[in-house]
Amino acid sequence: MEQVQEFAPRAAALVDEFAIHLRLERGLSENTVRAYTGDLVNLFVHLIRVGAGEPDDVTLADLRTWLANQHAAGADRSTLQRRAAGVRTFFAWAARTGRLPSDPAATLRSPKVDRRLPPTVEADQARQVLDALAARVDEVDAPDERAARRRDLAIVEVLYACGIRVSELTGLDVGDLDTQRGLLRVLGKGGKQRTVPLGAPALRSLDAWLKVRPRLARPAAGQAVFVGDRGARIDPRVVRRIVHRALAAVPDAPDLGPHGLRHAMATHLLEGGADLRSVQEMLGHSSLATTQLYTHVSGARLRRAYQQAHPRA
Repeated sequence: MEQVQEFAPRAAALVDEFAIHLRLERGLSENTVRAYTGDLVNLFVHLIRVGAGEPDDVTLADLRTWLANQHAAGADRSTLQRRAAGVRTFFAWAARTGRLPSDPAATLRSPKVDRRLPPTVEADQARQVLDALAARVDEVDAPDERAARRRDLAIVEVLYACGIRVSELTGLDVGDLDTQRGLLRVLGKGGKQRTVPLGAPALRSLDAWLKVRPRLARPAAGQAVFVGDRGARIDPRVVRRIVHRALAAVPDAPDLGPHGLRHAMATHLLEGGADLRSVQEMLGHSSLATTQLYTHVSGARLRRAYQQAHPRA
């Protein structure tokens, strides 16, 4: 924000107020708020540099020029779409609340995005990853190191079993677990709660971790299910490192983070016959259209199997 404040105090004030609106009224995560405000900072710095004036004077042409410059600088279509959506949301809010006289972004269009899934983990690769993590537990005798490895196994098991986001995993508290019924209560985007099932291997790994959790947990951890090596609630960056390291240990497994396990969970569920709406609910997607993206992967594999096996394919 300092860069905007230096060049455009009015713009900085509006972005600050918008961030408060996103946090308090819409309940968006800090990462989402940071993405929105970062894009707005980029926009207003650009407008100052080209002499476009104050926020009250911004036109549709100014916004189109900004997006065109982003495209010329190498931004992909998904990034441009996110930025266009962000400024539409911002200017609609500012006009609706009387902070700006009009909404210059009302008719701003964003480029269509070719919605493709990134590479995902095959079912046999997921089994190899989890088997390798389980084997690592028995390789050490030191109690604290053994506890940390049980935690790592439980983290990967839960991510793959439930398809939850890394922020949802790090936010889990002990009270969110219902081990009797094999359920997990998750606080998702926008403060929305949902319940997701846990498979038997994930339940066993969680139970084993919780028994040794006191070896690593410190008072700062509170009721956090997963704690880091310093005893506080585990950081998302640590979870990402754990997942990357686990996948790197298996030959030919793609180098993916926690979101890759989320993709794998959804894809494998659909390939196994799960219905789309159930998968939507488990993933916490607000729109079925988002979940439908996974049907393209399953469909492609079905077509390959058909072409290989059917005599008249």
